[in-house]
Amino acid sequence: MKSLGRRLDSPWWRSATAAVAGALPMLAFPGPSWWWFAYVALVPWILLARTAPTGRRALYDGWCGGLGFMLAVHHWLLPNLHVFTFVLAALLGALWAPWGWLVRRFLGGVPSPGRIAAALLVLPSGWLAVELVRSWQGLGGPWGMLGASQWQVEPALRLASVGGVWLLSLLLVAVNVAVAVLVSMRACRIPALAALLATAVATSAVWAWTPRAHVDGEARVAVVQPGVISGPGPRFDREEELTRQLAGQDPDLIVWGESSVGYDLAGRPDLARRIAALSRETGAPVLVNVDARRSDRPGIYKSSVLIGPDGPTGDRYDKMRLVPFGEYVPFRSLLGWATSVGEAAAEDRRRGTEQVVMDAGGGLRVGPMVCFESAFPDISRSLARGGAGVLVAQSATSTFQESWAPAQHASLAALRAAETGRPMVHATLTGVSAVHDPEGRRIGPPLGTEASASQVYEVPLADGVTPYVRLGAWPVYVAVLVLLALALAEGGRTVRRRKAPEPPSPPARTVRESPARPGR
Repeated sequence: MKSLGRRLDSPWWRSATAAVAGALPMLAFPGPSWWWFAYVALVPWILLARTAPTGRRALYDGWCGGLGFMLAVHHWLLPNLHVFTFVLAALLGALWAPWGWLVRRFLGGVPSPGRIAAALLVLPSGWLAVELVRSWQGLGGPWGMLGASQWQVEPALRLASVGGVWLLSLLLVAVNVAVAVLVSMRACRIPALAALLATAVATSAVWAWTPRAHVDGEARVAVVQPGVISGPGPRFDREEELTRQLAGQDPDLIVWGESSVGYDLAGRPDLARRIAALSRETGAPVLVNVDARRSDRPGIYKSSVLIGPDGPTGDRYDKMRLVPFGEYVPFRSLLGWATSVGEAAAEDRRRGTEQVVMDAGGGLRVGPMVCFESAFPDISRSLARGGAGVLVAQSATSTFQESWAPAQHASLAALRAAETGRPMVHATLTGVSAVHDPEGRRIGPPLGTEASASQVYEVPLADGVTPYVRLGAWPVYVAVLVLLALALAEGGRTVRRRKAPEPPSPPARTVRESPARPGR
């Protein structure tokens, strides 16, 4: 331990240790999916930051830990963005620098019980503020939110219906802070134990009292996953073949993945006719995703298009939130060089302007999302408020086929379903395709990354409105209020210090112990 302490005196060793500590929460997400690890994963990072010798060093501990966290949860981008992945991780990691300072401010030294109690409010709020800022699409979006690691834990999904993934992140950080206090400051264990008890009681109360989703029907939704196929022509042929196999299975809706059609349907009416023929043959509308340059306006769009037995129904959703660097390059005049060191978009995709709820017939209303839009809680909430009965995310993770990304992406559907009380279908080109019921539980077998198949799922439909859909991201508002109260308290303390009169200086003494007098 002494050897480790000496090494941590070195700024380089300390920074490297902080980066490793920040990377640990990655293990709670798919693929490992050690969901239980999320309850202690932040403890090493907290223990390091609280021992920072100065406030400035605590800022660095927060920054380096944030770098490690962002690099770990996005490590699958390395083959595509190369060195730029480290640049992005370093820039976004800086968001955690103030959080590191807060850890030292409230847990450094020998804190009083009052400071421990304050830490249990302030540190989770600070973490949530970071997740809020980085949830802005321009900064990459909310991929890797800590609460998303609990996608397969039923009590956590119940909490998500009350406060969204935000509430899960808030409680997870509070538990980590309490555990860190128990490990390092046993004299202050009472507030920490009280926090753990309060979390357990709140979770139990939500589990017992929050109404379950009221199932009032069922829809048969088919997912078509062609697998790894190069070229839009062969991919379309395989999707057509798999869709034809659904004839006689009575689906109510058929969903193809993102970029399932590589041509503008207005410019290729022959393809629209082929899909319409599939709709007539199977008895269900087909929701495809067109990734092509449009003939009716300039630019390339990614669009969810519903096609019925007579052709396109007129329902179309143009993707609104694009993937930075993957689908557009932010500040291309400054960052355009990213295209030369990785696989950044050579041409920016165009954005849609509004969300759309589609009528699939028979009373079935569908809320489409495209790709990583399923990571944004506000998008699915808006669709649920707009009357969507089934949420659908069309995705394509073929670029990251051998990484943890497909499983991470598919897991987000469980959170969005639980938050909104609506079933969610996650359909991809190459897997993982999965379906979740209105409480976030998986329905039927998923289609893995090696599958080239079609699958029909019996999807329960639910009505009613969850507390999260009704109230929105209220844990974020609570966190912001806590941080504002902290800022006001700190500002008031600073003002009082400045206004306080300085104690009078004692008179100078001579060597004979008498007051100094001028001239003597």
